[in-house]
Amino acid sequence: MRINRAIERLAEDQPVFYTGAHSGHVLTREQGGVDVGTWADYVNVGMEHGAFDMAGLEAYLEGMVEAGPSPSGHRTPAVLVEAPVDGGSEEGVRHNAWQFRQILARGAHGVVLCQVETEEAVRAFVEACRYPINRSGVGRGLGEGTRGVGSESTAAAVWGVEREDYIQKADPWPLNPNGELLLGVKIETTQALERIDAILAVPGIGFAEIGAGDMSMSMGHLRVPNPHTAELADAFEKLKSACRAHGIRPLSSATLENVQEKIDEGYRVIAGGNSEIAARGRAQTGGQGAL
Repeated sequence: MRINRAIERLAEDQPVFYTGAHSGHVLTREQGGVDVGTWADYVNVGMEHGAFDMAGLEAYLEGMVEAGPSPSGHRTPAVLVEAPVDGGSEEGVRHNAWQFRQILARGAHGVVLCQVETEEAVRAFVEACRYPINRSGVGRGLGEGTRGVGSESTAAAVWGVEREDYIQKADPWPLNPNGELLLGVKIETTQALERIDAILAVPGIGFAEIGAGDMSMSMGHLRVPNPHTAELADAFEKLKSACRAHGIRPLSSATLENVQEKIDEGYRVIAGGNSEIAARGRAQTGGQGAL
């Protein structure tokens, strides 16, 4: 059993289902004790638009550990945080890399970089989430990791491992097959879409998505068109194509009616919103239908 339930399933080409909104997540020890029992493979904590609450995140994860294990038998569900930093430029990401260090120091299992527009920004993101001792990909699309020593004991306690084990495991999957960090990126503008292949070619990213709301605004729409315009539908096709080319798992929302269709299209990270969708998706792919 891996530490990160989401990576465990993705490594077997099974779909991953998550819960959690872009803002408003209650980050308390008590809520962590409730959320450890979630049906989801991972919990998304939205800090791009929600409060950047590190004390709350630490208490939330501690509450999960105290009330755990999760229904799947893991110490906690994986917890991924959408960071506030704008991923539009390398300079912006490097200047705000402290956000990733703070999030990971609390014991989170991954980070999502939003508003990505360049491969240089993604490279800076991956490097900031890695310890320099972990060398996979260095010199082959990545520089050395820039995460500093000091928080590993706190994070290791959440993961339930020794300090040295944490340092070695706190590395992005699938770049490091034994890594337990899941890093994601959001493609949310037409400018980013033009560079999507180069962006997703950066080693260290585990999944990618089209931010449909932001992408729609970038295309001139007040809200996501329903049905999708040809331009927006093409954006999702470009995402799937680039993900296939670079071994990255694409993300999509799904309903009870179309979850199997989404999985058949190649999506492996699913924003479904409830346990019924997750159960149907798991059962139809030969995975565990209920936790």
